[in-house]
Amino acid sequence: MARSRTETMEENRRKLIAAAREAFAKDGYSGASMDELTAKVGLTRGALYHNFGDKRGLLAAVVDEIDSEMAGRAQEIGANAEDAWKGLLAEGAAYIEMALDPEVQRIVLLDGPAVLGDPSQWPSQSSCLQATRETVEKLIASGRMKPVDAEAAARLMSGAALNAALWIAAAKDPQAVLPKAIEAFKAMMEGFLKNPAD
Repeated sequence: MARSRTETMEENRRKLIAAAREAFAKDGYSGASMDELTAKVGLTRGALYHNFGDKRGLLAAVVDEIDSEMAGRAQEIGANAEDAWKGLLAEGAAYIEMALDPEVQRIVLLDGPAVLGDPSQWPSQSSCLQATRETVEKLIASGRMKPVDAEAAARLMSGAALNAALWIAAAKDPQAVLPKAIEAFKAMMEGFLKNPAD
């Protein structure tokens, strides 16, 4: 049975994202060759332009995929915590720790902001922010957190985790920076608790 045009286009899109992910991780955004990348998966540059507009559009798709995976892993870790507050802390810490992953460092935390601009404006970050805001609203409603503006709190929490990850990725010794970043993140987060001893 022949595949539909839509199925073929979706398969080509997946192939290009997978090849770009590998190329961007290995050679960086500026070093990755679009001719080599498209040839590797048996497609033309026309397929790349049709699906993503240009190299920058392809990077945006790769960053969105990886950042969404990071958010999913962090949420999974948070879901295993004993309560919503500890889950929120675990999610933030997990996101920060992912900055040690070479692929995440290179593509999402170094090349992504340099090419795509402010990460807080990326679609993947917006969905993560929304999930954090919903958790914050529940924690405020339950009396666990101080009655602050939920959006402001969620933006500060998400921003702190993102900036800690950016710091680690850019550091000369990421392993040495990680524990400092996690400790400071947790100390900052405790300031939102109604009873910090909790």
